[in-house]
Amino acid sequence: MIVNTCGFIDAAVDESLAAIGEALARNGKVVVTGCLGAKQGFIKKAHPSVLAVTGPHDTPAVMDAVHAYLPKPHDPYTDLIPPQGVKLTPRHYAYLKISEGCNHRCSFCIIPSMRGDLVSRPIDEVMLEAENLVRAGVKELLVISQDTSAYGVDVKYQTGFWHGRPTKTNFINLCRSLSELNVWIRLHYVYPYPHVDEVIPLMAEGKILPYLDVPFQHASPRILRLMKRPASAEKVLGRIAGWRETCPDIAIRSTFIVGFPGESEADFSHLLSFLEQAQLDRVGCFAYSPVEGAAANDLPEAVPEAVKQSRRERFMKLQAKISAEKLKARVGKKLKVLIDAPGVGRTMADAPEIDGVVRFKGGSAGEFAEVLIDRASEHDLHGRRA
Repeated sequence: MIVNTCGFIDAAVDESLAAIGEALARNGKVVVTGCLGAKQGFIKKAHPSVLAVTGPHDTPAVMDAVHAYLPKPHDPYTDLIPPQGVKLTPRHYAYLKISEGCNHRCSFCIIPSMRGDLVSRPIDEVMLEAENLVRAGVKELLVISQDTSAYGVDVKYQTGFWHGRPTKTNFINLCRSLSELNVWIRLHYVYPYPHVDEVIPLMAEGKILPYLDVPFQHASPRILRLMKRPASAEKVLGRIAGWRETCPDIAIRSTFIVGFPGESEADFSHLLSFLEQAQLDRVGCFAYSPVEGAAANDLPEAVPEAVKQSRRERFMKLQAKISAEKLKARVGKKLKVLIDAPGVGRTMADAPEIDGVVRFKGGSAGEFAEVLIDRASEHDLHGRRA
């Protein structure tokens, strides 16, 4: 068995180690990969019987380990891998990774030490993968990376070619090219650089989904400096207002960290005030957790665990109120929904697994449906097929 791991936060490390243990108990032959694989000694100490440990984004090493312990007999009927590759998501949506690594050095993050600086994939390679996925039946492409809006910075936006056309390797050109595929295009982990404003008109024109996943992380200027994060809350509020003016239907998702070392009650109140003003559509919140190797570990004034959890609860209570009010405004409206399973679908404002859903009767996975919304809860919508 192959176990993909995460080593970003303590909870994820514990879950990864538990998954490895479960796989060993069930199968006995386990290859470990992913972020936590960068700590080979740590994994081997916890689970000495694993066959091999590989780092993140290292498919060749994973396959070498698999073939070393389980030689694969040739089968001419099954050895032909389809052009879209093998994916683990349902048939109707897929993640499209456009780059690896990150040039930021956020004090709470160890991704650069694990995955290195930003490395953008050639735009023709990204577009070929996207086109093959669409040909295979994918209805929604979720664009991901550690820093999506920095796409192409590392290669100085060099010119590539797609369908014989010269196309610069940058964020806006990638969005324009993807929009030609006539499927849902959803953008994740977009830092709010100024050039992100250029993609909002594409959303207003219906060429890509009116959805932005922007990791703000906090709003207090002091905490943002300690986190070594770009941007300021005041500028962010202005940008959000501008995005909504251009594209009133835009859904903005974000994540935040509370209880960061040095966070005072005043800093937290600043964050709550930002949340009230920003009126974000979808929000996740984490209580700060020390990560081995992160610079934030050396910061003074650690916040007690009970205070962290209390602040997280207060934060989510406020966001639940905001979310409920925003969803209530959709009652009585007819919304286009992509069905994930019979009776469960998502609107343009909802990414799979992390956002809300629309519940109704009937339908098959991968179909689009028009749903008339009857009622709303804090995070989900309920209705019937129109």
